[in-house]
Amino acid sequence: MKVIEDVMVMGNDLPLRSIPRDEQQLLSPPHPSQTPFKLWRDHPPLDVVHFPQEYRAQPFAPPRGVYENDIVRVEWQTMDNRQPFYHRNCDVDEISYQIDGERTLMTELGVIEHRPGDFSRIPRGVAHDNYGRRESHLLFYFPAPVVELAPGVSESQAVSPPFPGWQRGAINEAVTQCMGSPGHDITVFPADEEMLLDRVHSEQERIQVLRAAADTATTWLYSADGLRLGMVAAAKGGERRYRRILDADEIQYQVFGRRLVLSQRGVVEVAPGDFVRIPLGLVHASVPLEAGEHVSLLSHMELPQVGETARTAQIWTSEQLTSIESEVHA
Repeated sequence: MKVIEDVMVMGNDLPLRSIPRDEQQLLSPPHPSQTPFKLWRDHPPLDVVHFPQEYRAQPFAPPRGVYENDIVRVEWQTMDNRQPFYHRNCDVDEISYQIDGERTLMTELGVIEHRPGDFSRIPRGVAHDNYGRRESHLLFYFPAPVVELAPGVSESQAVSPPFPGWQRGAINEAVTQCMGSPGHDITVFPADEEMLLDRVHSEQERIQVLRAAADTATTWLYSADGLRLGMVAAAKGGERRYRRILDADEIQYQVFGRRLVLSQRGVVEVAPGDFVRIPLGLVHASVPLEAGEHVSLLSHMELPQVGETARTAQIWTSEQLTSIESEVHA
């Protein structure tokens, strides 16, 4: 089957060039080496990390790390309770994406009621706390400053009390560096929560709530040095087109819908709750088996997996590629 490979770079949605390819050759292993030694390495297949999207009762626990390098971290978190302290980042902006359930974000810049599909960004140095109700969300720690690439659909508000049943009580504030990872607190001390939340009345800045555009295939929402974060929507079927990003790892998180990821490191089906990492320079294609949407993070620096692997990609077969065509166009 003849396909097109688009050679891409981060920050440009148009390909540098588009190359006609034979799909089976594109996905096949190389011919045997003609020298006494092999000039290339054998790479492992793509790994998938999975966390359930639906809330499952459990004690409060710190967020689970999924991907991390020296300056960026991706985490998954679930809550049916309140975070037991206010947190202030020294070095990063903290972006969240609401997967399921409801979550109240309380900050010095106002209160946000998160619903599934909402993104928000807490600027570096802003104290914040969360109250989740049978919910799950993603966290992205990016080096500050981060720029919003789309207009907000709403913004944080002065709300008192911040949620029904709230009562003033003894609470701590933690100031951290190194993306707030355990063991990197600078200081922890008692704080007056009411005084923190009342600061909204003397602050002009507000936290924007962003959502992907309903009628756009790819909506880029945030940008930082060497990073882009957005949403990709796809309908079932359509042209099978391969991409090779020359300067960025891509982390994908499946929000809804099933699709196949075809790559030079195997074929794997991803479903809601799945993460997959596409290394820099690796050709790959998404084949939607039904209408779907996924979060896309591009990182100029390698972003290694730290979460536990749920399953791995499998080597493709010519019969499988034929059956994919039949399933997609059924």
